Amino acid sequence: MTAVQKGPSLTVGIEEEYQIIDPVTRDLTPGFDALVQSAAAAAADVKAELHRCQVEIGTRPCGSIAELRQELVTLRGLVINAAREHGLTIAAAGTHPFSNWMQQEMTPKERYLGVRAELQDLAHRLLIFGTHVHVAVEDPEFRIDCLNAARYILPHLLCLSTSSPFWFGRNTGLLSYRSIVFKNFPRTGVPRVLNGHADYADLVDTLVRTHSIPDASKIWWDVRPHHAYPTLEFRVCDVNTRVDEAVCIAAILQAVVAKMWKLRRDNMTFRVYASDLIEENKWRAVRWGLGGKLIDFGKKTELPASELIRELIEWFLDDVLDELGTRPYVEQAYRIMAEGSSAQRQLATFARTGDLRAVVDQLIRETAEGVCEPLLGPPLTGTAIG
Repeated sequence: MTAVQKGPSLTVGIEEEYQIIDPVTRDLTPGFDALVQSAAAAAADVKAELHRCQVEIGTRPCGSIAELRQELVTLRGLVINAAREHGLTIAAAGTHPFSNWMQQEMTPKERYLGVRAELQDLAHRLLIFGTHVHVAVEDPEFRIDCLNAARYILPHLLCLSTSSPFWFGRNTGLLSYRSIVFKNFPRTGVPRVLNGHADYADLVDTLVRTHSIPDASKIWWDVRPHHAYPTLEFRVCDVNTRVDEAVCIAAILQAVVAKMWKLRRDNMTFRVYASDLIEENKWRAVRWGLGGKLIDFGKKTELPASELIRELIEWFLDDVLDELGTRPYVEQAYRIMAEGSSAQRQLATFARTGDLRAVVDQLIRETAEGVCEPLLGPPLTGTAIG
């Protein structure tokens, strides 16, 4: 009698990186040292990031998307209130609309000083903010098989999450400029196809032995096996401005892993595509987001990004959504496609106001949407920034 294969537990966690903002100037400010002193910050177990104007939160592993949403709402609320105690506020976007990275202070901790020593100005310039989603996959071989197949949907998720159209006070013409900034780091982007867990382990061993990296935590691919936990970590997304956008992304990724397992259990698979093809779609997501087209590699044709995202949900994932109980969370993607991603909404606000400070105010409001009352600065007056 054949033993029944045990599937992944599919617990899910989210890490989010937030901007710490002076509500008067609307600029980034080095407020982490003050924020971390509050009881609310302690309750949220906030963590430092590369710059002192950044703060990171992370949920615990959650057994359901409903549980994950509640956890994320709680943590966002704690961080916003911790900042409020010190006259600061919080925003979630992949880049700040006008802040100058050269004027921001790096965090004086050994870990970050080491990154700066190795990567020099690339590290200082990395003033970007992302969402990382972990999905538990305990079997190391399936973890690699799932990584290989799930690479295909990375551009689709980036389209939904784009939130970084501005850099250094300029409209970059891109929807995810964060992706361009991060691309300058080594060991980033869409990973190559891996020939099993042993292939990945050998890669890590080679890089460690040659003093290229201290451990696998310095491999920063868009999706990677986590170095410490039995999870696949999806890192492609800009930080999501609205909490429901973050939950939607996490629900889609959990469903993708569940579907990949279902295929494997039934002795089927999803076609694995070359990295250069997926990078082509990623570039389209970076440049045009939901307003552009992605390539359907099977048909060798380009289609509107929204059409392929709908196909992902309605054709590929449909049979696992009710099993997981996540259909309402995944279908939040339809709202994003109707109203535009954060990047598209930011561009619309700037087109209407001509003032990047108004864009920051919008980000502050949307970050707190469904969480708590935001701390906004005084009404905008004087010369616009933009």
